[in-house]
Amino acid sequence: MATAESPAGSTATLVSPEDASSGLNRHIGPVGLLFAGVGSIIGSGWLFGAFNASSIAGPLAIFSWLLGAVMIMLIGLVYAELGAMFPVSGGVARFPHYSFGSFASFTLGWVTWLAAAVVAPIEVLGAITYASSYAPWLTRSPNGDKTQHLLTWPAGYLLAALGMLIFSFINLVGIRWFARLNNIVVWWKLAIIVATIIGFLVAAFHTKNFSQYGFAPAGGKGMVHAIVVSGIIFSFLGFRQGVELGGETDNPKRNIPLAVIGSIAICAVIYIGLQIAYIAAVRPADLAKSHGWANLAFTNDAGPLAAIAGFIGLAWLGKILLVDAVISPADTGLIYTTVTARLSYAMGRNKNAPQALARTSSRGVPWASVALAFVVGLFIFLPFPSWNRLVGFVTNSTVLSFGSGSLVLAAMRHQIPEYERPFRLPGGHTIPFLAFYSANLMVYWAGWDLDWKLFAAVGIGLVLFGLQCISPAFRAQHFHLRHGWWILLWFAGLVVVSWQGIYSSDDTPQGQQNNLGFGWAFIVLLAWSAFIYWLAIRSRLSSEETRHQIAATPTDEPEGTPSVG
Repeated sequence: MATAESPAGSTATLVSPEDASSGLNRHIGPVGLLFAGVGSIIGSGWLFGAFNASSIAGPLAIFSWLLGAVMIMLIGLVYAELGAMFPVSGGVARFPHYSFGSFASFTLGWVTWLAAAVVAPIEVLGAITYASSYAPWLTRSPNGDKTQHLLTWPAGYLLAALGMLIFSFINLVGIRWFARLNNIVVWWKLAIIVATIIGFLVAAFHTKNFSQYGFAPAGGKGMVHAIVVSGIIFSFLGFRQGVELGGETDNPKRNIPLAVIGSIAICAVIYIGLQIAYIAAVRPADLAKSHGWANLAFTNDAGPLAAIAGFIGLAWLGKILLVDAVISPADTGLIYTTVTARLSYAMGRNKNAPQALARTSSRGVPWASVALAFVVGLFIFLPFPSWNRLVGFVTNSTVLSFGSGSLVLAAMRHQIPEYERPFRLPGGHTIPFLAFYSANLMVYWAGWDLDWKLFAAVGIGLVLFGLQCISPAFRAQHFHLRHGWWILLWFAGLVVVSWQGIYSSDDTPQGQQNNLGFGWAFIVLLAWSAFIYWLAIRSRLSSEETRHQIAATPTDEPEGTPSVG
């Protein structure tokens, strides 16, 4: 068993929290794990993101992508250290369990699982929406509203259910086959998006598009609002796959930091390039007709990039984009089916959710959690609002759960300083705190109309937790309320700040006060973030309790298994 030297010269046994008892297999290699992140990042977001971001922020959307990438990279760096230190599947839900106990891990795990569970159905809906360009019988637009495509019954709904079933089947076959299939699809996705960027830049580059209607028509407010609601952060959230699948990679100490940092860096360059190419390729006549970026629309509402490709003489590219508009969301949906199952698996391993969710098949697959993801997906295929609203909700909830990583990392610096950290962040608390501050800013920028729904969903989770606490199966569990109560205060503060704020995706938000201006929000959230950061560290489990939480999983190392990628 490996050991690490403590500052005093003593040794501490390193724990491999994902061991032979987990039932999982380590079949994903470095390329497979990196491509799981890249493939998840490049989904439906790249097909809508550039159009939506420029509609909100104009050409300043270029810096929305840049700032969004920096903020996500800060969060990703935190999880790179945690993931390499504890290579466990469903890590985002598992890490809070080690530092703050069961109540904290359930609350944050619920938020994380809820967001992940919605993504796969969203991507299936996105693929079907694009497919409706040549199969209009799959969707309908109520009252002629082209921003809200609903599945028809029975054809559209059954096709969506079939998509979820295929995702589930591939997962049940095993992680090895998932990795192989995803590697192939990611090469396709990268080729298409690079071809689009080069094709747009070569075929049409209208320099006046960057200034004719103002470089920043909505100012800084529009720039930061676009980060959350246009699909920018949603597009980057796929970096998490390097952490969530960490228990199934053959060399986690090397592969997890590579996958997390590499996927964000690669996709940041691609997305910024795509935003520049998109802005330059839009026909000036279309901008003149719409009087700027905010009201810009295309005849082909399902695919703005395909529409532009047709306008600038790249009809062949437009046809390929319509095909990719089905393949890219479908691949991301497949990945998120895998991740959703690993999150509920993790909560079962934490013992604050039914432990049946942690059962694995002979192929090393958490089959009960895969089945749950499939069933929930069927219920999610209901008349949802527009893609933007769903993206905003998923982004909001995921970023909120990601904020906890910084607090876990800071707490662990006190709880288990002697543990080996294969990837260690420099600068003490600087990067973890900036990552936590970034997460809080992004929740605020989403707007009150999304935030109140998010925290209402949190309330539902707390009710479920309460029901579990009084059930006979959970009465003997220690929930560590004393160490996790600060989460409720953290969330309550964000509710108040959002309620008093100026951001909303709705033209007529209900109850919003509009008292907290653009500049003051930075100061207020900085102070609140600092207070919660301090309070969480102060409320942490003791070093002995943290070691007990980690050691609660047996420590037998898994047998060596061949990897893919």
